[in-house]
Amino acid sequence: MLSKEEILARTDKGLNVFKHYLPFPFRVGRNFLNPLYEDKKASCNVYFDRTNDQYKLKDYGNDNFSGDCFHFVGKIQGTDCRQADSFIEILQKINQDLCLGLDNASSNQFPKSLSNMPTKSSTSTMSPILESKEEQPKPIKPFSIKVKPFSKLELTYWQQYGIPLEFLKRYQVVSLKEFVSENSEGKPYKLTPTDKEPIFAYQGKRHLKLYRPFSAVRFQYAGDLGDKYCFGLEQLPPKGNILFITGGEKDVLSLVAKGFTAICFNSETSNIPQSTIRKLSYRFKHVVILYDCDKTGLEASEKHVQQLASLGVKRMVLPLKGSKEEKDISDYFKLGNSKEDFQKLFIQFLDIIYAETMAVLKSCEIDFTKPPISAEMIISINKVPLGTQGNLCCITGGEGTGKSNYICALVAGTLNTEDEEIDTLGTRIKPNRQSKAVLLYDTEQSELQLYKNTMNSLKRAKLKHFPESFRAYCLTGMSRKERLQAIIQSMDKFFYEFGGIHLVIIDGIADLIHSANDEAESIRIVDELYRLAGIYQTCIVCVLHFVPNGLKLRGHLGSELQRKSAGILSIEKDDQPGVSVVKVLKVRDGSPLDVPLIQFAWDKKEEMHVYLGEKTKEEKEKRKENELTTTAKTIFAQKRYYTYQELTDKLQEYLDVKERTAKGYIKFMREKSIILKDPSKANYFVIGHS
Repeated sequence: MLSKEEILARTDKGLNVFKHYLPFPFRVGRNFLNPLYEDKKASCNVYFDRTNDQYKLKDYGNDNFSGDCFHFVGKIQGTDCRQADSFIEILQKINQDLCLGLDNASSNQFPKSLSNMPTKSSTSTMSPILESKEEQPKPIKPFSIKVKPFSKLELTYWQQYGIPLEFLKRYQVVSLKEFVSENSEGKPYKLTPTDKEPIFAYQGKRHLKLYRPFSAVRFQYAGDLGDKYCFGLEQLPPKGNILFITGGEKDVLSLVAKGFTAICFNSETSNIPQSTIRKLSYRFKHVVILYDCDKTGLEASEKHVQQLASLGVKRMVLPLKGSKEEKDISDYFKLGNSKEDFQKLFIQFLDIIYAETMAVLKSCEIDFTKPPISAEMIISINKVPLGTQGNLCCITGGEGTGKSNYICALVAGTLNTEDEEIDTLGTRIKPNRQSKAVLLYDTEQSELQLYKNTMNSLKRAKLKHFPESFRAYCLTGMSRKERLQAIIQSMDKFFYEFGGIHLVIIDGIADLIHSANDEAESIRIVDELYRLAGIYQTCIVCVLHFVPNGLKLRGHLGSELQRKSAGILSIEKDDQPGVSVVKVLKVRDGSPLDVPLIQFAWDKKEEMHVYLGEKTKEEKEKRKENELTTTAKTIFAQKRYYTYQELTDKLQEYLDVKERTAKGYIKFMREKSIILKDPSKANYFVIGHS
């Protein structure tokens, strides 16, 4: 008779059950590590409960594992011994595994006593965790198998889950004609299949995992399964997009047969090694746990997601009932769902985990039925935009080249609200008709010098008083960190106070950070200013007190400004004494070398700098030749020869220009013999490097 009382009577009141399933020797009443989870402190023991006249397990570290031998086996199987059906399965398992002979109907079935590893529905790999001198590994029982071809009925079983024969072969799944091994007492046992109870095997290098889908005990093990069992690991591609972690081998095969990538560990509640997931997370964009929809699967997947959250592992739940016939991905495909249906589920899964990002991104999406309003030009030369709304404009140059005077001209242009003719040194500034805020922040000059410069702007604008919307600040007395905070907060205040910001000038952007050659700080400050320009729909002019290297700005700060600015102007001394030249180093569209060179100088009569006009076409061409010669020497210093495409790419990268402009530069350099082509190699080289 198969009953609780009979099993207790045959197992020394349950003690032999604990001895059989615990993977190491123990003494009654002495603490050990619980092998069902990653126990850190030995606070678990087997004791005799005199009240109930049986042996029980007490776990002071996790009381959920405390109970009698039936509760313990239920934990191994992942079942609840309080449920009638589950309790019967537990009794049958103990009867078979300990060869008690209480159920004659099941005596033909092979006892699962080879390695006592848990199954897909169990709670743990039963690999020993306790390190003790008394601990002895269980001997590996010998076994032998006879393999036969899959029958039509067997192939039909796999095909209902969408798994063809080719995938069974690839994953070393075989049909057995016979399985022979020994029980715990060393007696031989033989297991043979029938049409109603086929025997399949998942073969490993040193183990065998039997799968009997229609038998009372569905999973049995032989050989050395190891403590890091992972089915499908060897068949993974080097890289991929999605890797699913399923609850069992059949689920892996179902997904793989549909073109997905999957693996499984020994059971849903087995420990998932973080080292394995860490390696796989480098190879796959998404690592997703896809366990059964029953209580055990949902609880286990939630636990694993929490443990592996730092590695980006996520959980996906199938829209199934969670019943025995409808709980896993194999059942999902068996119900008639297709690969496309599952892909739609995954897209919905991404919609959930990316919900916040997609909601924010929605406001940034381009509506092709409503073209965005073109950004207005704030600063331009000959109708070439250099400073536009929502962008940065950079002005650079060495000491004494006339940068401050040029900046005064820009300020004067913003003070002009009625399109009155004033001298802005050859640069057109959009009039500030709406009287929005104009803000000048100086980080270098003294308060007295800044006062003189701004008064010159007032004179140039032909005004007697500054409008209320114009503010100038000397920030030399502040720390670098305070300067940026002051700029950010004051911009926000004046934006609301004056209904917008027309133009912002920061004279000395390098003084907002500790070092202009600090890459991280340079990226941070330029990104922040670019963000503010977009928020307030204004142009922020950044003055950089560096001497440029040809068409290229120096240092990390210069590189970031070169990349983010809509236009870059360089103020330089001319060959003529007292004359300054404005050169365009970058424009967003087109070639900066095609923008005219403008000149300005001091005029005694006007008592200020005045515009002298453009340089001649010949001088512009000479400048273009000189700049591209310097650029070519710099680029070819890194590599002797370039193909046409390589040189095009290098010019685009180095000068931050578009492909069409870069090709125009190559044509010009060939015409001026700055570079030559080697006919034999179809490569270009610069003169002096052939």
